[in-house]
Amino acid sequence: MFMRMILALGIAFVFLVLMPWVVLAETHVVEMRNADPENPNLINLFTPAILKIQPGDTVKFAVVDKGHNSASKRGMLPEGAEPWNGKIDEELEVSFDIEGIYGYVCLPHYSMGMVGLILVGDYHANLGKARAVKQRGKAKKNFRALFEQVDALKSDRVPAIAPAAEGDGS
Repeated sequence: MFMRMILALGIAFVFLVLMPWVVLAETHVVEMRNADPENPNLINLFTPAILKIQPGDTVKFAVVDKGHNSASKRGMLPEGAEPWNGKIDEELEVSFDIEGIYGYVCLPHYSMGMVGLILVGDYHANLGKARAVKQRGKAKKNFRALFEQVDALKSDRVPAIAPAAEGDGS
Protein backbone atom coordinates (compact mmCIF):
# COMPACT_ATOMS: atom_id res chain seq x y z
CA MET A 1 0.00 0.00 0.00
CA PHE A 2 2.79 2.41 0.92
CA MET A 3 4.61 1.69 -2.38
CA ARG A 4 1.45 2.44 -4.38
CA MET A 5 1.11 5.77 -2.60
CA ILE A 6 4.75 6.63 -3.38
CA LEU A 7 4.23 5.65 -7.02
CA ALA A 8 1.04 7.72 -7.23
CA LEU A 9 2.82 10.73 -5.73
CA GLY A 10 5.67 10.31 -8.20
CA ILE A 11 3.27 10.24 -11.15
CA ALA A 12 1.39 13.24 -9.79
CA PHE A 13 4.71 15.10 -9.45
CA VAL A 14 5.56 14.43 -13.09
CA PHE A 15 2.17 15.66 -14.30
CA LEU A 16 1.95 18.68 -12.03
CA VAL A 17 5.53 19.91 -12.22
CA LEU A 18 7.06 18.70 -15.46
CA MET A 19 4.10 18.55 -17.85
CA PRO A 20 3.26 22.29 -17.80
CA TRP A 21 6.60 22.99 -19.49
CA VAL A 22 5.67 20.67 -22.31
CA VAL A 23 2.17 22.10 -22.60
CA LEU A 24 3.38 25.71 -22.49
CA ALA A 25 5.99 25.27 -25.24
CA GLU A 26 4.70 26.51 -28.58
CA THR A 27 5.61 25.91 -32.20
CA HIS A 28 5.86 29.04 -34.33
CA VAL A 29 6.10 29.18 -38.11
CA VAL A 30 8.50 31.29 -40.16
CA GLU A 31 7.79 31.12 -43.88
CA MET A 32 10.55 31.15 -46.50
CA ARG A 33 9.19 33.14 -49.45
CA ASN A 34 10.20 34.47 -52.86
CA ALA A 35 7.98 37.54 -52.38
CA ASP A 36 5.73 39.14 -49.81
CA PRO A 37 2.12 38.33 -50.79
CA GLU A 38 1.01 41.82 -49.75
CA ASN A 39 3.93 43.67 -51.37
CA PRO A 40 5.50 41.80 -54.31
CA ASN A 41 8.35 44.35 -54.38
CA LEU A 42 9.67 42.74 -51.20
CA ILE A 43 11.49 39.65 -52.44
CA ASN A 44 13.43 36.79 -50.85
CA LEU A 45 12.25 37.11 -47.27
CA PHE A 46 11.32 35.31 -44.10
CA THR A 47 7.88 36.11 -42.69
CA PRO A 48 7.83 37.18 -40.00
CA ALA A 49 11.37 38.58 -40.14
CA ILE A 50 11.35 39.10 -36.35
CA LEU A 51 9.80 36.58 -34.02
CA LYS A 52 9.63 36.89 -30.21
CA ILE A 53 9.27 33.55 -28.43
CA GLN A 54 9.85 31.94 -25.03
CA PRO A 55 12.57 29.47 -24.03
CA GLY A 56 11.49 25.94 -24.92
CA ASP A 57 9.52 27.05 -27.97
CA THR A 58 10.17 25.64 -31.43
CA VAL A 59 10.31 27.46 -34.75
CA LYS A 60 9.32 25.64 -37.91
CA PHE A 61 10.93 27.11 -41.03
CA ALA A 62 8.28 26.34 -43.65
CA VAL A 63 9.02 26.11 -47.36
CA VAL A 64 6.44 28.29 -49.10
CA ASP A 65 8.57 28.88 -52.20
CA LYS A 66 11.44 26.69 -53.37
CA GLY A 67 15.10 27.70 -53.36
CA HIS A 68 15.50 28.76 -49.72
CA ASN A 69 16.96 27.46 -46.47
CA SER A 70 17.44 28.63 -42.91
CA ALA A 71 20.86 28.76 -41.30
CA SER A 72 22.02 30.44 -38.12
CA LYS A 73 24.40 33.34 -38.65
CA ARG A 74 27.82 32.89 -37.08
CA GLY A 75 28.34 35.29 -34.17
CA MET A 76 24.62 35.99 -33.81
CA LEU A 77 23.72 33.26 -31.30
CA PRO A 78 23.73 33.36 -27.51
CA GLU A 79 26.60 31.59 -25.80
CA GLY A 80 25.95 27.84 -25.64
CA ALA A 81 23.28 27.84 -28.36
CA GLU A 82 23.53 25.22 -31.10
CA PRO A 83 23.86 26.49 -34.69
CA TRP A 84 21.66 25.08 -37.46
CA ASN A 85 21.98 24.82 -41.22
CA GLY A 86 18.97 23.49 -43.12
CA LYS A 87 19.21 22.14 -46.63
CA ILE A 88 17.70 23.99 -49.57
CA ASP A 89 13.92 23.36 -49.71
CA GLU A 90 14.04 21.59 -46.33
CA GLU A 91 11.34 22.24 -43.78
CA LEU A 92 13.25 22.53 -40.54
CA GLU A 93 12.25 22.70 -36.87
CA VAL A 94 14.60 24.31 -34.36
CA SER A 95 14.03 24.41 -30.59
CA PHE A 96 15.25 27.43 -28.64
CA ASP A 97 16.16 26.79 -25.01
CA ILE A 98 18.70 29.57 -24.36
CA GLU A 99 17.56 33.17 -24.01
CA GLY A 100 19.02 35.70 -26.43
CA ILE A 101 18.96 36.92 -30.01
CA TYR A 102 19.40 34.44 -32.82
CA GLY A 103 20.27 35.82 -36.25
CA TYR A 104 19.58 33.62 -39.25
CA VAL A 105 19.87 33.80 -43.02
CA CYS A 106 18.98 32.05 -46.24
CA LEU A 107 22.41 31.11 -47.56
CA PRO A 108 21.62 31.48 -51.30
CA HIS A 109 19.96 34.86 -50.72
CA TYR A 110 21.98 36.28 -47.82
CA SER A 111 23.66 39.04 -49.83
CA MET A 112 20.22 39.90 -51.26
CA GLY A 113 19.03 40.55 -47.71
CA MET A 114 17.08 37.41 -46.77
CA VAL A 115 17.71 37.56 -43.01
CA GLY A 116 15.76 37.32 -39.77
CA LEU A 117 15.94 37.52 -35.99
CA ILE A 118 14.44 35.34 -33.29
CA LEU A 119 14.19 36.92 -29.84
CA VAL A 120 14.04 34.31 -27.10
CA GLY A 121 12.86 35.31 -23.62
CA ASP A 122 15.02 38.09 -22.16
CA TYR A 123 17.01 38.48 -25.36
CA HIS A 124 19.24 41.37 -24.24
CA ALA A 125 22.25 39.25 -23.13
CA ASN A 126 23.82 39.06 -26.60
CA LEU A 127 22.10 42.03 -28.25
CA GLY A 128 25.30 44.08 -28.59
CA LYS A 129 27.33 41.12 -29.83
CA ALA A 130 24.71 40.15 -32.42
CA ARG A 131 24.37 43.74 -33.62
CA ALA A 132 28.18 44.05 -34.02
CA VAL A 133 28.50 41.13 -36.45
CA LYS A 134 29.76 42.37 -39.82
CA GLN A 135 27.24 41.89 -42.64
CA ARG A 136 27.55 42.33 -46.37
CA GLY A 137 25.37 43.31 -49.27
CA LYS A 138 21.74 44.00 -48.62
CA ALA A 139 21.89 41.83 -45.48
CA LYS A 140 23.68 44.73 -43.79
CA LYS A 141 20.79 47.12 -44.50
CA ASN A 142 18.09 44.58 -43.58
CA PHE A 143 19.74 43.51 -40.32
CA ARG A 144 20.10 47.20 -39.43
CA ALA A 145 16.35 47.68 -40.05
CA LEU A 146 15.53 44.59 -37.95
CA PHE A 147 17.67 45.86 -35.06
CA GLU A 148 15.82 49.19 -35.27
CA GLN A 149 12.61 47.20 -34.80
CA VAL A 150 14.17 45.44 -31.81
CA ASP A 151 15.08 48.85 -30.36
CA ALA A 152 11.46 49.95 -30.89
CA LEU A 153 10.30 46.89 -28.93
CA LYS A 154 12.58 47.86 -26.07
CA SER A 155 11.12 51.37 -25.95
CA ASP A 156 7.52 50.20 -26.49
CA ARG A 157 7.25 52.09 -29.77
CA VAL A 158 5.37 50.37 -32.57
CA PRO A 159 7.90 49.08 -35.13
CA ALA A 160 7.14 50.21 -38.65
CA ILE A 161 10.22 49.16 -40.61
CA ALA A 162 10.07 46.34 -43.14
CA PRO A 163 13.01 44.83 -45.02
CA ALA A 164 13.96 47.02 -47.96
CA ALA A 165 12.47 46.13 -51.34
CA GLU A 166 14.75 44.80 -54.05
CA GLY A 167 15.79 47.58 -56.38
CA ASP A 168 14.72 50.36 -54.02
CA GLY A 169 17.76 52.39 -55.01
CA SER A 170 19.87 51.87 -51.89
